[in-house]
Amino acid sequence: MTHSTPHVAVIGAGISGLTTGKMLGDYGVEYDCFESSDRIGGNWAFGNPNGHSSAYRSLHIDTSKERLSFKDFPMPASYPDFPHHSHIKRYLDSYAEAFGLLERIHFRNGVEHAERLPGGGWELRTQDGELCRYDALVVANGHHWDPRFPDFPGEFTGESIHSHHYVDPSHPLDLHDKRILVVGIGNSAADVVSELSQRSHRNTVVMSTRSGAWVVPKYMFGMPGDRLARTIPQIPGRFQRALVRKLPILISGKPEHYGLPRPNHNFLEAHPTMSSELLLRLGSGDATVKPNVERLDGRTVHFVDGTSADFDAIVYATGYNISFPFFDPEFLSAPDNRLSLYKRILRPDLDDLAFVGFAQALPTLFPFVECQARLVAAYFAGTYRPPAPAEMERVIVEEERRYTGHFADRPRHTQQVDYFVYEHDMRTKELAAGLDRVRREGPVRLAGRASALQDA
Repeated sequence: MTHSTPHVAVIGAGISGLTTGKMLGDYGVEYDCFESSDRIGGNWAFGNPNGHSSAYRSLHIDTSKERLSFKDFPMPASYPDFPHHSHIKRYLDSYAEAFGLLERIHFRNGVEHAERLPGGGWELRTQDGELCRYDALVVANGHHWDPRFPDFPGEFTGESIHSHHYVDPSHPLDLHDKRILVVGIGNSAADVVSELSQRSHRNTVVMSTRSGAWVVPKYMFGMPGDRLARTIPQIPGRFQRALVRKLPILISGKPEHYGLPRPNHNFLEAHPTMSSELLLRLGSGDATVKPNVERLDGRTVHFVDGTSADFDAIVYATGYNISFPFFDPEFLSAPDNRLSLYKRILRPDLDDLAFVGFAQALPTLFPFVECQARLVAAYFAGTYRPPAPAEMERVIVEEERRYTGHFADRPRHTQQVDYFVYEHDMRTKELAAGLDRVRREGPVRLAGRASALQDA
């Protein structure tokens, strides 16, 4: 069976774009990668000039190196259990060099506009003003770069930033000798509170949380905790969640002992917060906790429990929007961070468009995007075919219920995926089923590609 592979454009040279490029190359698919920055790494390129990095100076990854490694390119044994962001950037640089990825990347030339042509295929307008056409498009621009802010009534007249822009206690704001409110209780909020509440900075730090969170340390029983957090795909998830429901209390005690509210959800019904320092800071009196903000009034913040306090600065660690600035909103957007995709990759109604990296995979992201990129490459190489659109729609609903049905209904949980379940499904079922469909029906003939071949 012969198959003329399409010419593919990839948007972004972060981890998703890099792994996609590597897999496309492995499968012999021609591609070009467009990157708005002058470097690879996306979120992991500290100080990235395109503004897409949320890495702060002290950031260490919350995933251990064993869980974080690509399957075909392990992290160096010399790396610590929880690498610093500079380690991650060097790792990605080595990955790109090892597989010859840099020569396919158009730096400082991101995609400003992407339009699907009437007969299929894509016309892209890039930063340099060039118009170019491709048979297929892979979107890999990430989802941790467009900060989301809460809509609190009133106005705060002090200084405020989103944690996306936080670098250290001196940049971009001078956060010394200040009264600081950190809104949120995710991993970034925990790190910011832990850093700014160190006594040497002479700050008064308060954390505000709407729903509470289960805080678990990075190390458990003398080893990285995520080595123990492995889902068994063959056992129903509800049974496994029930078995570990009391784990945070067994490890650290009740949240109330640290001044935190009891979370309004069970463990693993929302993102747990990974931090080995936050509880120590709270227990040492270096930081305190307040409930959700009710309203802002100048420098005074009123909380829903009827209390209030004055602050000099607010740091919003309140998550991100999923954004596609190169698409016309009426063509494609993700309201409330909802983006329904088959296997978190394909849209049933568009055969020449794929997404990589648009999921919140626990406990690890790097091998997850590697898994996705393998399917994308097989699809465009003609060795994988998805089911019919109606079946894709049915599976989307079923898997959204499977992965997110037990999570609190919030924008941060709409893309939730269990990596171990997902990877097992892809490796043992989906890729093989897609190959069987190719043998029965042939590879997908992209509409725009088919027209171009006929014209030729």
